[in-house]
Amino acid sequence: MTTMPERDNYLWKKAKARVGFRIHLRTYLIINAGLWLIWVFTNFAFRSSGHYGSIFPWPFFPMIGWGIGLASHYLGVYHSNERSMIEEEYQKLVNQQR
Repeated sequence: MTTMPERDNYLWKKAKARVGFRIHLRTYLIINAGLWLIWVFTNFAFRSSGHYGSIFPWPFFPMIGWGIGLASHYLGVYHSNERSMIEEEYQKLVNQQR
């Protein structure tokens, strides 16, 4: 029987965060594609019923708002220097104890 190697908690949390981001991205793409399809079909139905005029693309608003949150999630997961910040703070506390 083989034993599983002990996992590094930091790497485990980082892997979990990256998977969480990928799930968030996939959800964003699916939902926004659905919103755009609804807009296209309702716009087509509106125009085919004899109404001519511009219908503003409303899916733009949730896409931008949610996109800001998605970008923030991406930066937090892939461009965070949390470990170095924690190590730096730890060293400060160690030096204060001396």
